[in-house]
Amino acid sequence: MTTINGTSADIAERASRRLEKARRLTEGTFATVAVILAVILGMDVGRQYVEETIAPPVALAALAGLGFFGALYTRLVRAGLAGRTPVRELVLSGALAAVLSLMIFESHLWIAVGPVWASGAVLCLPGVRRIAAVCAGTGAVMATYTVIEAGERAHWYMWPTMFVLFTVTCGVTVTGNMAQKWLWEVMQEAHAAREAQARLAVTEERLRFARDLHDLLGHSLSLIAVKSELAIRMAEADPARAKAEMADVRQAARDALREVRAAVRGYRQVELDAEVAGVRAVLEAAGVRCSVPRHLDGLPPQVGTVLAWVVREGATNVLKHSDARRCDITLSRADDAVVLEMINDGARPASGDSGTGLTGLTERLATVGGTLTAEHIEAGRFLLRATVPLPGEPAADDEPLRSVA
Repeated sequence: MTTINGTSADIAERASRRLEKARRLTEGTFATVAVILAVILGMDVGRQYVEETIAPPVALAALAGLGFFGALYTRLVRAGLAGRTPVRELVLSGALAAVLSLMIFESHLWIAVGPVWASGAVLCLPGVRRIAAVCAGTGAVMATYTVIEAGERAHWYMWPTMFVLFTVTCGVTVTGNMAQKWLWEVMQEAHAAREAQARLAVTEERLRFARDLHDLLGHSLSLIAVKSELAIRMAEADPARAKAEMADVRQAARDALREVRAAVRGYRQVELDAEVAGVRAVLEAAGVRCSVPRHLDGLPPQVGTVLAWVVREGATNVLKHSDARRCDITLSRADDAVVLEMINDGARPASGDSGTGLTGLTERLATVGGTLTAEHIEAGRFLLRATVPLPGEPAADDEPLRSVA
């Protein structure tokens, strides 16, 4: 399992930031409807006031009602995205929408308040019955309006035409908001699934470690316990046999210690291929598109291990110190050495404090005669390059390995 310093917290923080941005964008999309409605109806009030078709108190009341309705609509949207049902806001906004819709001005625009309210109310009302009730209430307001308008205009075709038009408008706005909320819920479920997957991976690693410890120490400790008990029983009757049993206990303890040390070395020995695959999975889980090199044959274990640490630390830096959308990892042989490069975009300006990670990595590379380069390059990208000399004869292939996107 790939364990990058701070990876769990970094990925969680990065995912939370992306989810918060998506939430604000979704709220903004919903609020845009109310803003557009307020601008259009506000301009209509201004036009009618200039033409003196409405009195100043009525114009002020209409504008105040629009502002209050916009605030209530915003609260409905936020509550709907949070999975709450604000009864007070629903009742107040519904009553206000009915009043505004039935304020018969010399315009048909005001009837749009009803469908807009319905599109916000359905976000807060789970269940088909409640949604149907909202649509029925909005339809009643629209029907009342169309009857009044048809009576005033005295055209037989006005009622069915306007009713159908308003019904379609309501259906479109409600369906659009419901679809957007559904997308938001899908995004939340995907976020929760990623977190659950990360927790499951940690749990599986702990279980694997527990199984390894049981396999390593279970038999040895059982043997030590049995032989120790036997030695105690035979200490007086057969001291020589008891001594032999204790010698077996000592040997079993030494064997167990040797096996544990070998296991610890195995855990500390990092394989390059496994680390690259793990880093790719971690970065892509954080929303960073990653290309990695194909398998490089013939690397000595110490070279592969130190390069694996470079990949691990590089991924940590990508998550902590950048807003990367892409990271390219390349591996090549040149001049009797192996060169590993990690290039990511979205690099933040240098802070002056390089931290302990790169310092420790430089020291680790120095133990095998390697060098480390870390610098900002063009187009807001960051380069991390590790060069490690190869012991023995160099490989004939000096061409860089292809990356797999």
